[in-house]
Amino acid sequence: MNREALSSEHSDKLFERIYDYVLERILRGEWKAHEKLPSVRALAAEFRVHRLTVFKAYQLLKQNQKVYVKDKSGYFVHPGNRLSVETRQDPIISAYVQESHLSEIHQVQAAYKLSKAVLDPNLLPNLYFSEYVKQVFDLYPKVLGTYSTTQGDQELRERLCRYFVDHFHFDLTADELLITTGSQEAIDLLARVMVKPRDVVMLERPTYSPAIDVFRRQGAVLLAVEIGKEGYDLERVEELMRKYRPRLFYVNPTFHNPTGYTIPAEQRKRLVEIAHRHHCLLVEDDLYRDIYFGKEPPLPLFTYDTTGTVIYLRSFSKYIAPGLSIGTVACRPAIMKLLVRAKSLTDSGAPLLNQKIFLHYFFSRRLQQHLDKLRIALAVRKEIVEAELAATDWTWISPEGGFNLWVKLPEEVPMDQLLEKSIEQSITFVPGLICDPLRGHQSWVRLSYSYLNEQQLREGIQKLIRVYDTLK
Repeated sequence: MNREALSSEHSDKLFERIYDYVLERILRGEWKAHEKLPSVRALAAEFRVHRLTVFKAYQLLKQNQKVYVKDKSGYFVHPGNRLSVETRQDPIISAYVQESHLSEIHQVQAAYKLSKAVLDPNLLPNLYFSEYVKQVFDLYPKVLGTYSTTQGDQELRERLCRYFVDHFHFDLTADELLITTGSQEAIDLLARVMVKPRDVVMLERPTYSPAIDVFRRQGAVLLAVEIGKEGYDLERVEELMRKYRPRLFYVNPTFHNPTGYTIPAEQRKRLVEIAHRHHCLLVEDDLYRDIYFGKEPPLPLFTYDTTGTVIYLRSFSKYIAPGLSIGTVACRPAIMKLLVRAKSLTDSGAPLLNQKIFLHYFFSRRLQQHLDKLRIALAVRKEIVEAELAATDWTWISPEGGFNLWVKLPEEVPMDQLLEKSIEQSITFVPGLICDPLRGHQSWVRLSYSYLNEQQLREGIQKLIRVYDTLK
């Protein structure tokens, strides 16, 4: 069999092998930023394949922002894959530059955690919560001796189903709900079930950093969609879906993390229609829905779904009871079956005690009343941060809900230096680079106002501004 016949017979496998070979050497730093890569002819000879097979691999690497082309000169390593801070020893800075792990930043011991988008424990009704824990043991005396089902406690799923139907008009049954330990587990499960290497996954730009990491780990080709204060360019979204046939589009349309933007109501139904037309799943992450400072946000995308196009993720961990880590996935039976099977390989379901506590705690009238107070407290903290930033030349758009401010700094100070010096001053924040699938937004930061109390927020923002001023 000649070489061309061999390459034709195994074209998919060989294309994947070449793609992985080039990408691995780039990520390991063997080929540096702007370094010229082997020619198509040279790689074809090395792998004994047709040149079109190598060309296909290079084109996908180019599309995924791993390489770029110089006219008549060949392929070169894209500078966004590794940045030149190898001499730094701080693992947090290393993660920021090389791996984009938000968890590394969260692990820093700091007095001013502007990076932490969870609720200040002092804003929770802790005494009231402890009373409910006691009631749960009275109602379910054997709860600690019992496993939940993998899909989640039936009683909780039925109650959540009624909640979603009553509040958001979902077409839903309890069997179409899965209980997870927060939304991050849900994203991981979906990625493992729905995405295989080289599948195209659309993400907002910017987006939730761990989602980027999860889909990259699966070997997905990431396709970025700009999100702005007016929402998406839906014509562009449809063009990308038509051209690249993405497996799914991960979206956070309500008080978006990190920008705080909310997709207008009129765009939501159209997005569902576009995604259905192009057979693209929409994964809707709706974690901040209850944290609004004025009017309630538009209905979820899932409300408009009649064809199984939308998978709905809802986490209650951020602001109800972080220690319980309760989240849920709503989707149609075919996908639910796959998710439950995947979850069964890692655990026997979320802890039953946590589910029972959440069931009686979340749906209590007292907690629903507390949410009103919580919104006021968080709105005040947001205003404190904005008041401190008003004295700078930094810019942002004030969100109408959520936990975060998305702030643009002048480009005169390198972000890795600002992060390093801030950590030295016991301050953490989220650099915009790790929120961007294309590794841009290098002059942006996410500042969270939910975790620190009012005095700590003032001090933390003031200290961050002083650190920035010393680097100018």
